[in-house]
Amino acid sequence: MSDDNKLDALRQQIDGIDKDLLELISKRANCAQQVAEVKQAAGESAFYRPEREAQVLRKVLEKNQGPLDDEEMARLFREIMSACLALEDPIKVAYLGPEGTFTQQAAIKHFGHSAVTMPMAAIDDVFREVVAGAVDYGVVPVENSTEGVVNNTLDSFLDSNVGISGEVELRIHQHFLVGPNTRPENITRVYSHAQSLAQCRLWLDANYPSIERIAVSSNAEAAKFVKGEWNSAAIAGDMAADLFGLSRLRENIEDRPDNSTRFFIIGREHVPASGDDKTSVIVTAHNQAGALHDLLLPFHDAGIDLTRIETRPSRTTKWNYVFFIDFKGHVDDPVVSQALQQVRDKVADLKVLGSYPKGVL
Repeated sequence: MSDDNKLDALRQQIDGIDKDLLELISKRANCAQQVAEVKQAAGESAFYRPEREAQVLRKVLEKNQGPLDDEEMARLFREIMSACLALEDPIKVAYLGPEGTFTQQAAIKHFGHSAVTMPMAAIDDVFREVVAGAVDYGVVPVENSTEGVVNNTLDSFLDSNVGISGEVELRIHQHFLVGPNTRPENITRVYSHAQSLAQCRLWLDANYPSIERIAVSSNAEAAKFVKGEWNSAAIAGDMAADLFGLSRLRENIEDRPDNSTRFFIIGREHVPASGDDKTSVIVTAHNQAGALHDLLLPFHDAGIDLTRIETRPSRTTKWNYVFFIDFKGHVDDPVVSQALQQVRDKVADLKVLGSYPKGVL
C-alpha cells in the first residue's frame, strides 16, 4: 500500500472515531440534562458537585493509557463536564481581576471555559460577591511556592463566613513581553506585579540590570501599559499576552522552574467527602506557653498529616495570633472529627473553613 493510501485509510479511521466521539459526547450531555431534571424535581438548586467532579477526573487519570498524558486527558474531560453543566446554568465565578490574570487562568483550569468568569478589583470583593450570592464561587490566590502566602486572602477568611470548596494549583510561567511599538534595544522600564518582579529577579539582574522595575496592581495591567508604549516591557503570563496582543521576547523567565501558585475555590455549601480530601481550619490559641504544642498534639496522636501552618496576628487581641492549618482528611471522618473536638477543647476558638477535594489538576 502506498503512503497516500495509508494516509487516506488512517484519515477515514479518524473520521469514524470522530463520529463515535460526537455521538458519545451528545449522549453524555443528554444524561447530564436528565440529572439536572431529577435534581430540580427533588428541590436541589446546586448542579455543580465538587466531590463528584473530582471523582470523575481521578477515574480518568487511573484509566488513561496514553499517548495523551494524564493532565491533557483530564483537561479534555473537564471541558466536556463544563459544557454539559452549562446546558442548564453556567457557573458564575468571581476572581481577582482584571481580565488576563493568573487567577482567571486558575478559574478556567478548575471550572472549564464554559463557566462565566467575572473579574473583581480586590480579594475582599470576591468574598463579598460569594457571600451575597451574586456568583456561585470565587477564586483567590492563597500561596506561591517561592513568595509565600497571600495575606489578604487569609485575612479575608477571618472576616467572612465563606468556606473553601476546592483548590487548584497553577504552574506559573512568566514571559518578557513587548508591544507592537516597542523597540527592544531601547527598553528602559518593565512593569509587573511585585510578586512577579520578585519571581524573576535573577533573570532581570542578568539580562536587564539597569532598567526601572515598576510594580503595578496586576500583570494584566502591566501588559495593558506596554501595549501603548515604545520603551517598556511587561512580565506576565500567556493570558495577558494573548489578551493585549503582545509578543514574547523571552519565555519562561521565572527564576524557579517549579514556580507554582495555589488558589482556593470559595463557596457557600458544605462539600461531601470525595475519597481524597483536605480540610482547612483557623485556630485562635490562648496566649500562653505551649499553646501551639497543645493544639497540634491531637493531630499528631490521630496520625493526621498536616500540610500547612501559617500564623497571622489576631484582629481582636493585641499580641495574640491565629493559626491557619491545612491537613489531609475530611471533617465527616470520625477520626478527624474527634481530633478537631480535642483541639476545640484546648483553644480559644476553632473555625472550620471547609473540607474539599484535593486538587486533581
